[in-house]
Amino acid sequence: MKPSGRVNEIDLLRFLAAMAVVLFHYAFRGYAADGLSSMNYALLAPVARYGYLGVDLFFMISGFVILAAATNAGIKGFVVSRCVRLYPAFWACCTITFLMTLLFGRGRFSASGMQYIVNMITLGGEVYGFKPIDGAYWSLQVELRFYALVAIALLAGKMHRAQMLLWIWLVATIFTNIAVLITLNSFLLVTFIKLYDFLVAGYSSFFIAGAAFCLVRQYGLSLNRAALLVAAWGLAVLTSIAPLPTMNDHYGVEVSRSIVALSITAFFGILLLVSLRCTGWWGRRDWFWLGSLTYPLYLVHQNVGFMIFNMAYPAMNQHVLFWGTVFLTLGLAWGVQVGIEERYAPVLKRSFMRVLDLKGGRAVRKEAINGE
Repeated sequence: MKPSGRVNEIDLLRFLAAMAVVLFHYAFRGYAADGLSSMNYALLAPVARYGYLGVDLFFMISGFVILAAATNAGIKGFVVSRCVRLYPAFWACCTITFLMTLLFGRGRFSASGMQYIVNMITLGGEVYGFKPIDGAYWSLQVELRFYALVAIALLAGKMHRAQMLLWIWLVATIFTNIAVLITLNSFLLVTFIKLYDFLVAGYSSFFIAGAAFCLVRQYGLSLNRAALLVAAWGLAVLTSIAPLPTMNDHYGVEVSRSIVALSITAFFGILLLVSLRCTGWWGRRDWFWLGSLTYPLYLVHQNVGFMIFNMAYPAMNQHVLFWGTVFLTLGLAWGVQVGIEERYAPVLKRSFMRVLDLKGGRAVRKEAINGE
């Protein structure tokens, strides 16, 4: 069932971001490095190498929808909404990947029972040496640190000062990035690195931009918000370009700085149109069914796809195998969304409400914003 309060364009953008990441993994990343996939899909590789930027768009979308969802939520309601949103699909997708790994890992992929249990509890966090079962889970840990910052703002009762908090976060991020680069004292460097992680400084510009675009959609484009967006854009471009030399060395290809910068700029331009309600027909069109596939698709596609490639290639035609695997993972995502999320998320929500004594859910916002 489609909840009210959705921004249609966000559903479409979220799906396109997920598909960009899928193509990055399948057509480029799996074969290019680390021996994850035995199949080279050279047809799409020159374009697919930029698909990792879909994660940056994810983070911008997250900033947009989480600010909207948290504005009228208390801390208990926010925690419940995050758990209900994240855990059911993750449990299903992690279980699918775990079972596939046990059956078809064939040395390239492995997983233990304790690793699976730790992953199920921590959403794929690396704890006590237990690594994520699927490498795609890394972005969930970034999201969780962002949620922690939002929770702190809710506990402090400062969500009504969101614009001021975004400026503080942005300035603190810039300061921390500079401090990590120039600090020579080892104790101070460790301190600044911890602050860097706390502030999600490697990706904060995207969350900040998304939240600022949400404010623009709610209250209009002011000089202050325009300045915040320009500053976030500048930081986003810089932090996206900085890792490229390391990435180029790792994959043995040239990832263009210009294309990365233009892609980030395009994300900002598109979300500006969304926030100003200038998207025309595609903003009026219902993309709910696509948006609902995004989270389970992101969780289930990577290692499952690589294992299918490794089992079936070169015996199967690579075009049939490639696109068949894409549609198979889309089917898995649909199955998780319909069979798990829609069925069990309401049950989990009621259980959390009882545990936290939310008295019928008054602390949980009634209008869901794009599944968040």
